[in-house]
Formats: sequence, C-alpha cells, structure tokens
Amino acid sequence: MILVTGSTGFVGRALVPRLVEGGATVRCLIRPSKHSPRLPKEIPLQIAVAPITDFRGVRAAMVGVDTVIHLASAEWRGAPGGWQKVDIEGARIMLEAAKEAGVGRVVYLSHVGADKSSAYEAHRVKGQIEEMVRRSEIPYTIFRSTVLYGEEDAFANGIAMALATVPSVFLMPANGKTLLQPLWVEDLVTCIEWSLDDLTTINQTLTLGGPEFLSFEQMVKIIMGVTKLSRALVPVGIPYLWRGAAILERLLPRSPITTRWLDHLAVNRICELVSVTRYFGLKPARFEQTVGYMAGRDWGAEMRRFVWGR
Repeated sequence: MILVTGSTGFVGRALVPRLVEGGATVRCLIRPSKHSPRLPKEIPLQIAVAPITDFRGVRAAMVGVDTVIHLASAEWRGAPGGWQKVDIEGARIMLEAAKEAGVGRVVYLSHVGADKSSAYEAHRVKGQIEEMVRRSEIPYTIFRSTVLYGEEDAFANGIAMALATVPSVFLMPANGKTLLQPLWVEDLVTCIEWSLDDLTTINQTLTLGGPEFLSFEQMVKIIMGVTKLSRALVPVGIPYLWRGAAILERLLPRSPITTRWLDHLAVNRICELVSVTRYFGLKPARFEQTVGYMAGRDWGAEMRRFVWGR
C-alpha cells in the first residue's frame, strides 16, 4: 500500500490516479476541513484524515503502508509562517511515524537548488527536509525537480494571472534572464511511478528537468502568446518586487505572486537536459507544446477566484 501526503495538491492530483491505474492500493492523507477534499473522482481510494503535524493521526495512517510519497507542503499556497509547521515539522513527524510503522521506503519531492544553507527560504526549507530524510534510516528516493507546470500549477498560472491583473505592462523580475527548465507534471509523476519498481533509485537523489532551457522572459512571452495577454515587459529589481509581494501576502487572503514564488527566480533553476531520459528512458515534453490548456481561459476571473475564493 502507498500513502500519499499532499494528495489534494498540484502534483498529488496528477499522481494519485496514475498510481491507481497502475494497480497500486493508495491511501491519501488529508487534513481535516469543512470543505470536501479535491480528490480525483471515480477511482478507488482509502482516506485517512489527520493534520500532517498530528503524530498519532499520521501514525494511524501508516498501518499496512509499504511506501510513503511525501508531497505535503505549504510552499505555494500556505502562509509564510506555515513553512516551519507544515513542511519541516510535518516532515519530521511523517518520518518518525514511518520509522515506527516499519515503512519500507519514503519518496520525497524536493526541487533544484535545495540547500539547507541557502539564503532563500524556498531552497533552505527543502534542503533541511532532504537532510532529515537521508538521516531517517528509512530507504528513500528524493526527487529534485526544476519548475513544474500543468493545468493547476502555481508558477505558470501565476504568470498568467499577473498578466491579466495589470493592463498594458508586466513587471519583469530583474532582466528576465534567469534560466528555467520547465518540467511537465505528467512527466514527473511518470518518473515517480516508475521509480517505485526500480531498486536502483533507492537511497538516491534524482534531479529532473525538462528538455530545454528557457529564460523567464521566454516563458512569459510563450504564455502571452497562448493566453493572448500581450503586455510590455518592464524590468524591475527583484528586491522591489519581493517587498511588493510581501505586502500582497499580508493584504490578500491568497496571492498568486509571493516571496517564495520570486525565490524561484533568484538563481538559474536548471540541471542536465537529458536527466529524465537518462534515469527513466522517457522523452519529456516541451513547454510550448503542452501549455495549450492556458488558452481561452478568463485569467482575470481565475485571479479573483484564486485570491477571494469566488
């Protein structure tokens, strides 16, 4: 049996159906909520309800579990203070519960640039958790991904919402030359699924990226072309945008552009171009060929719905 944390998130909603279709028995750990969880419909799932920070609840969810795929994170959607509670404390409790339950393997989703000594919170938190996983004495596989995209992603969709919010101009972080290597979420979940039957991936850290290097400016221009939201690109220093994003995080219920979002543009987010093919024999999709889902959507309405929930 596989336990998936963060199963209602962007990657979880793509991964869970793939695991079930492949014949796995899947249990989803979801936090208590007044609202119905956004789980894939019409597929057989087991549900365990507990906050990731509740040891007894998480330990109960581990009964009969062979593998834990740990995706739970407050990186894109949670409040800034939630990182310590959800990510670091949640990972600690998950690992303690997994060890006590005799779980045979933990799969953790990190990202390129993870470093416990990083000046950037988005990288530092992931690096701290990676070290916890390696020291847990539980067999593990860590996936370090480049920037992910797909229909429900936070990064590319955040660009589209920002384009729709301000007419005529788009504030380009720095000079837009930061290099990214967008990886389609469907390719990532294929790699995660295949890794479960590949013993050579145990106790390994695998860095995965898409098949091309694109500057942030190139990504923005591709998204403008698909969404028909043409804007003048105005370079602005990241420190100024960072302060503006921090203000938005305090004022809005949810902001699509956050300080953590900007942290992903602080340094180049790339790895070897053939990483996915080398590890899994899979040819990953190119960004421009797989973002057609962004066309024809009212991104202004998407922005309002995202921020205000309506």
